Amino acid sequence: MSNTVLSFRSVSVVRDGNTILDGVDWTVTADQRWVILGPNGAGKTTLVQLAAAASHPTSGTVAVLDEEVGKADLTELKPRIGYASSVLAKRIPKKETVLDVVMTAAYAVTGRWQEEYEDIDVRRARRVLSEWRLDALSDRAFGTLSDGEQKRVQIARAVMTDPELLILDEPAASLDLGSREELVTLLGGYASDPRSPAIIMVTHHAEEIPTGFTHVLLLSGGRVVAAGPLQETLTGERLTETFGLPIDVASDGGRYTARARVGD
Repeated sequence: MSNTVLSFRSVSVVRDGNTILDGVDWTVTADQRWVILGPNGAGKTTLVQLAAAASHPTSGTVAVLDEEVGKADLTELKPRIGYASSVLAKRIPKKETVLDVVMTAAYAVTGRWQEEYEDIDVRRARRVLSEWRLDALSDRAFGTLSDGEQKRVQIARAVMTDPELLILDEPAASLDLGSREELVTLLGGYASDPRSPAIIMVTHHAEEIPTGFTHVLLLSGGRVVAAGPLQETLTGERLTETFGLPIDVASDGGRYTARARVGD
């Protein structure tokens, strides 16, 4: 297997005559942690759905873990991809215990039914819950958790199977400041671990980029504005082009802030 975990070549997506993605070229390697930034309607969610092998391009090719989307056996490919999103969270039964929410990832299902789990599955799930500071909540019903706790459960579920690619679609959305910072800190530690898989994270805010992330893709109108190493690519000039508003960028200790330029 090559070091490349994701490859887009001239990828376009057209729905009902509307171009959602337009000629996207992008490569992700195993040691990279990417953040995707762009305005609403830029095509970010469509991009990560393709990366998760959850949909097909209209034209071009998407290869995930050396398998071309549309030709690969998804039953074998999907367990190799960890995916956390608000859409997935809505499918999790509210009465499901946190332990079962995480453990059912082993069968790629969102509600416990008639699957048989081994002790190793239980031990693995409990270890992951501990790593994401959720072990005290293992017997709680998913629907009783706070937004921040539910977000962390989704990520714990996504890493349960030791994926080769982890995709997080707006993991900090709707969180208050404390919950956001707790999650960003945990993600920063995970991203900084060389044993972690390649990571792709969608966000709307530069402040939500954890330490340990290495690259950024800026998307606007379905096109790639810029893609490359985070420190070189996340600039005021490029964010201004991406969002159509004069923006200044600052960094401190590996964290970023972005604000509209005063007086412009």
